[in-house]
Amino acid sequence: MAGVERVQALSFAGLKELPAQFIRPDHERPENSKAVEGVTLPVVSLSQPHDVVVKEIGAAAAEWGFFLITDHGMPPSLIQRLQEVGQLFFELPQEEKEAYANDHASGKFEGYGTKMTKNHEAKLEWIDYFFHVMAPLSKVNPEFWPKNPPSYREVTEEYNKEVLRITDEVLQLLSEGLGLEGKVLKSCLGGEEIELEMKINMYPPCPQPELALGVEPHTDMSALTILVPNEVPGLQVWKDDHWVAVDFLPNALFVHIGDQIEVPCQM
Repeated sequence: MAGVERVQALSFAGLKELPAQFIRPDHERPENSKAVEGVTLPVVSLSQPHDVVVKEIGAAAAEWGFFLITDHGMPPSLIQRLQEVGQLFFELPQEEKEAYANDHASGKFEGYGTKMTKNHEAKLEWIDYFFHVMAPLSKVNPEFWPKNPPSYREVTEEYNKEVLRITDEVLQLLSEGLGLEGKVLKSCLGGEEIELEMKINMYPPCPQPELALGVEPHTDMSALTILVPNEVPGLQVWKDDHWVAVDFLPNALFVHIGDQIEVPCQM
């Protein structure tokens, strides 16, 4: 959208000091809200016997709302290619990226964007992103998919098939962990018309990282979030009244239980 200050552009302009709208209040700054290191988050291998996987994923979802899955069947080469096309998009000239700019004011949420909605303390996150719908086919709008890099569509369509398969499997495991029939959660979320969205986050180098946050504390309003991480640290999970650092595990996928599935417990 014309006139929008992109975080990546600010970063590459050689800033020495962080603009005021990105400086977090004292209690939110990374230096004053340090995460607990060395805590092992649940890691579930999907290659284990079915009943073991159901039990482990059910326990992780209930206790943490977050877990890592391994042996999920998505080729490491596909994960690498997905990360590469995302990076190549953000390396495009600014004018080319702006051709895909979203515009929330006009109801255009898909495309290239920067979070411009300030929180209650009038602060912004240090992030740009690219967002679009991947499924179902009836909701996919090809005009929002970048033409560059040329392999973007091919890689993303392949990734889409894998994520839909893994989503089906995780929803079935969660359903069984709740003592339900395997298809219950998926059915409640739309069945074969379940909506899958892709969001690629770009966190550019920050001149004063001790004062900023890429993403502020939040819950996801989705049913599930499946994260493809990289080796750059920073992801944290809230557990037992403190932040816990999530360590990178090569080729693992991170699964977060979103608001649509979370069930409040009453004592």
